[in-house]
Amino acid sequence: MKGYELPAISKWHNVMHNAIKNPMNLKILYILLFFLTTICQKNYAQTRDMIPKDFVESMQPKVESEEWYPLNHSKNEFSVKLVKDRLEIENFKAVDKCELKIQGGTLIGINKGEFGGQLLFQPNDSTKQAIKIIKVNISFIFNFKNKIYFITSYAHQVFSSGGLFELERLNNNFTFKLLVDFEDAPFAFTIYKDTFLVATLENFYIVKDFKKELIFKNTFWNSLYPNSIAVLNDENIFLGMRSGIVKIDLTKKVLKFYKNDK
Repeated sequence: MKGYELPAISKWHNVMHNAIKNPMNLKILYILLFFLTTICQKNYAQTRDMIPKDFVESMQPKVESEEWYPLNHSKNEFSVKLVKDRLEIENFKAVDKCELKIQGGTLIGINKGEFGGQLLFQPNDSTKQAIKIIKVNISFIFNFKNKIYFITSYAHQVFSSGGLFELERLNNNFTFKLLVDFEDAPFAFTIYKDTFLVATLENFYIVKDFKKELIFKNTFWNSLYPNSIAVLNDENIFLGMRSGIVKIDLTKKVLKFYKNDK
């Protein structure tokens, strides 16, 4: 818990010994322990209350194991979002297009999986043709600190790749450069405290100042296709995916899987 650290065992023994000798210290110690216990229970209850009861904490199965296959073949996919600090879980509806309005028109990203995709600029003037920028699967287009970025993603059979690019524009001439190579296909993305959180086909990254850090590698969600990320704080980060949701605690670098069998 931030702001307070328990003493080492030997020091804790001295605290208890001194408290027993002085009733006032013992009373203060009891109050402190009650306070810490209450805070811990409250934090746990708040986290548990955020997750609907039909999502049950479950074992993280090994990929391609007997327990994993039903998850992979499930028709239930869930997306996550926060509304007034409350977690909302919905049935996921896949889309193959993303858009970003910029000066003079709209950037359109298309991702049709194994059938390809592209990034276009469609001018507001309908008499002008769309400008093809790059032919690649586009999953996300976004503004960040007055610049434009896009994320590519491709996963088919044993091949998985994707990257973060910066898009530059001079009039109607577009150029781009690769900033981060994920070496895996990004499926879910959000921005939190000027940091990018990226869930790929089988990994989880944070990207700060365009430098990636691999937090979880070869996760059980390989082929469960994470689709969304909702962030309450560093201890409560949620991923929506096939068969359930995942809760991530970045402070401890641990994750929990909550399965939905319905």
